[in-house]
Amino acid sequence: MTYAPADYLDLEHTDHRSLFEKVTNVWEALPLIASYLQFRLKPAIHGKQIGRPFISNAVYIGHGTTIEQGAMIKGPAWIGDRCQIRAGCYIRENVIVGNDAVLGNSCEFKNCIVFDGAQVPHFNYVGDSILGHQAHLGAGVILSNVRLDKGEIIVRGPEAPVPTGLRKFGAVIGDRAEVGCNAVLSPGSLLGREAVIHPCLHWKGVLAAGAFAKLRQQVETSPRN
Repeated sequence: MTYAPADYLDLEHTDHRSLFEKVTNVWEALPLIASYLQFRLKPAIHGKQIGRPFISNAVYIGHGTTIEQGAMIKGPAWIGDRCQIRAGCYIRENVIVGNDAVLGNSCEFKNCIVFDGAQVPHFNYVGDSILGHQAHLGAGVILSNVRLDKGEIIVRGPEAPVPTGLRKFGAVIGDRAEVGCNAVLSPGSLLGREAVIHPCLHWKGVLAAGAFAKLRQQVETSPRN
């Protein structure tokens, strides 16, 4: 069983499609980010700064992008055109962001690829993960990227489990997929195109394109004493 990039991502919606050219499984692009940036990144700031955000020397920021006061971009990082980098956003090492993306308040990014039009607006953690075109994370969504036992991360789909060879791997969120508020995705999760995770759900494994994952719970009410 393989999980090809084209099954989850439209590579026309990233300027960095070469990262996926020689990989079999979509997550195999993640270990390539550091060397890709090392050889291809040409630091420059073409966007607008509001106040005095921290931006290191190893950062490219495209035209029309806005970086608000209180954002921190350590880099290496490559951020495209017309993005919003909001106050309190923390962009760590080896981050690639496409065009028209939103990276929001109190969100942390590390070793990840964010495609064009993705929205990560409030209180999110995105580490060792890939977000597809127009993917959206609701407030408080966490993409967990390390197992509690620090072991190798296994992708568990409908067929045999697939070892990734990685000890840090969060999730692949396919094009236009939606993850509801305060959901947590365990390491090695894959969401197909237009899949939906409902709020407050803990998800682990592979969700097919267009599928819904719902949390059903029984709520009891009683008179207030």
